[in-house]
Amino acid sequence: MGPKKTAKGFLIGLQYYIFVPENSTAETFFMKKLTFLPYRHLNIKNIIFDLGGVILNIDYHLTIDAFKKLGFDNFDDVFTQAKQTGIFDNLDKGIIAPQDFRDGIRELSGKPFTNQQIDDAWNAMLLDFPVYRLEILEKVHNQYRTFLLSNTNKIHIDVYNQILLNTFGVKDLSHFFEKEYYSHEVHMRKPDAEVFNLILEENGLKAEETLFIDDTEQHVIGAREVGLNAYHLKIKDGETIEGLFKDQ
Repeated sequence: MGPKKTAKGFLIGLQYYIFVPENSTAETFFMKKLTFLPYRHLNIKNIIFDLGGVILNIDYHLTIDAFKKLGFDNFDDVFTQAKQTGIFDNLDKGIIAPQDFRDGIRELSGKPFTNQQIDDAWNAMLLDFPVYRLEILEKVHNQYRTFLLSNTNKIHIDVYNQILLNTFGVKDLSHFFEKEYYSHEVHMRKPDAEVFNLILEENGLKAEETLFIDDTEQHVIGAREVGLNAYHLKIKDGETIEGLFKDQ
């Protein structure tokens, strides 16, 4: 008598063998499915994460305060009007190099700041990666196709990669994602439709099966305009991704 087959495996004698998908390990196969609670009614297969505020804790006020302490008294006015000055958007899109950004800061402030002073003040907003958040992100990566989309720049990326190494022992965020999209490398920036469409097209993703999580409302609106299931993470109300992903 041959083996008795079922939908999930087959029985030989008293031994039952389970079919495990090629892209799974025993650990991930038996792991409970993590579900994003706000959208648990949807068939989500892919997740695009924002970085700052969602994964990496940040505080923009620390950078504003740092520049003010240096003597750039109206930095908050310049920073909140970034689209008008262009310098911050241009750095994030990789249109200008870090040295051009530093020269621009000196020109806007009228102060002879050193490169190190500018970098330290600019990086002051970067705080920490909570370990428990990274652990959840690792589990999500094992169960979904995950991607990173961040408005960032060359000055910041070197610093938070070092924070990540010190915190979790991995050299960069590729440990948690199938692919990362950094604005200064792709020369596109949220909330523009082109950067969302780039991720969908390059990876063969269906918008209706894809979740985007960001803590900035205009980015969420931009994602919804291209058909993504987008969630506005309200960090000011205490929302966190580790609090919204649960075993089901």
